[in-house]
Amino acid sequence: MATISPIDEELSQLERDIRQLKIEYEQYFGGGRKRPPTEIEWRIELTVKRYADRGGELKFGQRFRYSNLTQTYAKYKDVFRKRLQQKEEGKVQRHFGAAAKEIEAERARKQAESQSALAATRENSAFRVVCSEPERDTEKINQLYEAFLQAKERAGEGTERLTRSSFNEFVNKKTKDLQKQKNCRNVEYVVEEVDGQVKLKALVKT
Repeated sequence: MATISPIDEELSQLERDIRQLKIEYEQYFGGGRKRPPTEIEWRIELTVKRYADRGGELKFGQRFRYSNLTQTYAKYKDVFRKRLQQKEEGKVQRHFGAAAKEIEAERARKQAESQSALAATRENSAFRVVCSEPERDTEKINQLYEAFLQAKERAGEGTERLTRSSFNEFVNKKTKDLQKQKNCRNVEYVVEEVDGQVKLKALVKT
């Protein structure tokens, strides 16, 4: 059984914290929390700064993952900062019915744009890796996981149930099953959009 390095564990925790931060900020802006989630934000800042100073210790796959996480965090942070400023300045709309319709329309527009952009670049954006021993090819599997996660987020699909451990388990099992069924060594994994949905395909590689 492959062991997960402390750095990968911390990056997984950072990923969970960023998602939880988004949830808790939405609760705060929606009136479900009295205070913004400053504690979890402080924890994220510490982790981001720590690995910014230790970039040389990260492997390629870990740097790729860290970069994507920090970009996602920066995007969320900018949105939260603007919404906090509006809240403090009293610019929050009071007509909740109209506001809800506007938010829903904006969300639908962005989702349509994301799906259109993904469809337009489907051929060029397909991500591929070939592996024979997923337990050892950890860097490739990390890249595959990040590519799959990002593709689903761009397409507006939910990723709450997608975890690195379950993803690794799936890839390990799928690779061994195909190797046994098809009597092959290499398996190619492809992340692409099929009929409007992001799929992870496993193909025999001769």
